[in-house]
Amino acid sequence: MESVNSAKQMWDRRSFIGGSDARIIMGDDQTALTRLWREKRGELEPEDLSLNLIVQLGTITEDLNRTWYQRNTGHAVADVQRRICHPIHKWMAATLDGLVQQTGAVFESKFMLPWNFSEEAAAEKHMAQLQHNMWVAAAKSAVLSIITGGGKWVEINVHADPLYQHLLLTAEKKFWRCVQTGESPSLFGIETPRPRLEAVKVVDMSPSNSWAELAATYLRTRAAHQNHEIAKADLKKLVPEDAKEAVGHGVRAKRSKSGAISFDTILMENTNAPVQ
Repeated sequence: MESVNSAKQMWDRRSFIGGSDARIIMGDDQTALTRLWREKRGELEPEDLSLNLIVQLGTITEDLNRTWYQRNTGHAVADVQRRICHPIHKWMAATLDGLVQQTGAVFESKFMLPWNFSEEAAAEKHMAQLQHNMWVAAAKSAVLSIITGGGKWVEINVHADPLYQHLLLTAEKKFWRCVQTGESPSLFGIETPRPRLEAVKVVDMSPSNSWAELAATYLRTRAAHQNHEIAKADLKKLVPEDAKEAVGHGVRAKRSKSGAISFDTILMENTNAPVQ
């Protein structure tokens, strides 16, 4: 979590776009975007977050969060609170919570409230910051280490997403140009890809009635489906290479311009019709 307690650091934040700024730039709050723009231009003082309890809880629990991650994973976190800049886009920077020594992953610690908490929602909420920091640090992955107010610790692994980072860079360039020219910024307005999380869970679906019903249907129709696919493959082999369509016994095969063959069923009006 980027420190906001030092007046000097707050002044420095006006000269670059950081990870926490990325979330606003990729968000859907025009008021917050305009405020950030005015802050970067020096027209407004940065918001005083010293009285924001959630932010302060995140700051106070940061050391505990990092220690808990290291204890549970066996990985070491280095470069704590290191400020880095992108080698080309100097206006892109990040103050890292750390880098995981064994993997090179960007480490990000958060405190979140337990109500309606889900890993998917947490990843989506912080995705812009994670992708921004990975881009600046040239990292291929990030670790989101979360302590919730319910006394739960969660580790979420996120991979660098080239498409997301392309959209992010486009949005940040647009915003930074507005900072430099004085033009009012507008929301980026493009839906970003959903977070791609590393699947690590094994879930027991036995209590689900819907799962039970669909599982029964799957098991009952599995053999028929396999036979269906085998028959379709064999039928394709029987279609003459120069045939646009092949019809017979209630089945019609159609060849597309690309050569792909598809099947549909037809009514058998004359069962004694000769096969062409």
